[in-house]
Amino acid sequence: MKTYIKFLINIFLRSFLYVIFVVLSLVFIINLLTELEFFRDIEVGIFVTIYLSLINSPSMIFEIFPFILLITTQLFFIKLFNNDEIKIFKYSGLKNSKILSIISLITFVVGLIIISVFYNASSNLKNFYLELKSKYTEDGKYLAVINKNGLWIRDKVDEKILIVNSSKINDNFLVDTFITEFNSNYEVIRNIKSDKIDIKNNEWIIYNPEIYTKNSKQENNKIIIYSNFNYKRINSLFSNLSSLSFLELIELKNNYKMLNYSTIEIDVQIHKIISYPLYLVVMTILSSIIMLNSKKYKSNALKISIGLFLCVVIYYFNNLFNVLGTTEKINHILSVWMPLIVLSSISVITTVKINEK
Repeated sequence: MKTYIKFLINIFLRSFLYVIFVVLSLVFIINLLTELEFFRDIEVGIFVTIYLSLINSPSMIFEIFPFILLITTQLFFIKLFNNDEIKIFKYSGLKNSKILSIISLITFVVGLIIISVFYNASSNLKNFYLELKSKYTEDGKYLAVINKNGLWIRDKVDEKILIVNSSKINDNFLVDTFITEFNSNYEVIRNIKSDKIDIKNNEWIIYNPEIYTKNSKQENNKIIIYSNFNYKRINSLFSNLSSLSFLELIELKNNYKMLNYSTIEIDVQIHKIISYPLYLVVMTILSSIIMLNSKKYKSNALKISIGLFLCVVIYYFNNLFNVLGTTEKINHILSVWMPLIVLSSISVITTVKINEK
């Protein structure tokens, strides 16, 4: 490897680690304040809040890696500008496009490492975080899981425990459902079988149920039972996809299909992960363009401010398409790739005369 390439890689990675350290510290402090507020009325040791803040930080870091790379690139060029190294490279015949291609390749490799190693590790930590924190919430006694056997719900209402298994969900209806009702000692009170249950509200409407009590069977046109779950709450329980690794997302998608459950959010998450390295490269290119076009400005604070403003604009731009995709206003796959295509087009157009800068 040529000396100048090693030099550029060293500066870029050092800038990257510096930004990671600063952002991680800020995220940890924000998490710590959030956990302290959450445990305000719960007696736990300070080490619990610190531990929860630490294991929740990586998943938040993953979400802002594009902006970390943008700021990293700015610091990288500030270093080259301050020591006039960018001029030395130019006089030595090293074009700006070559520098850009080197740091773009570094970014792509970093992106691959992030989605293959960091993402899986952060998702496992996020899952562990949710499990630990659920012990301190009222929701700890409730449970909803989707697997290859359908939707399973464990609910507790008025000293009664309900175990619900449904094979499918159509809109706000559970299809082909079996409910077992226990007392507090886990003795079976009755079993309920129904082909259709309306779970739009907490008062479930069970149509044409078959009720089994000991050795007797009873049929009704309709009965109502109360549950802590409704359609909206069940949806929200499976919306935290950041706690699942890539392989777990694939498995969950297959289970959703068997349940006839919408896979839109999972598809969006999967395509976000796949497109992540390219997204990071585009952010690096955009940041490079900003820096190479602002060399005449002496204020580094101004350059960083421009970068931060760009972060905000891109964040809301992506969020707009994400909302349009999840609400099915546009194709959900297009909602992930369209912002990337637009940003890539801008990058290509603005890098045409980059060697003249």
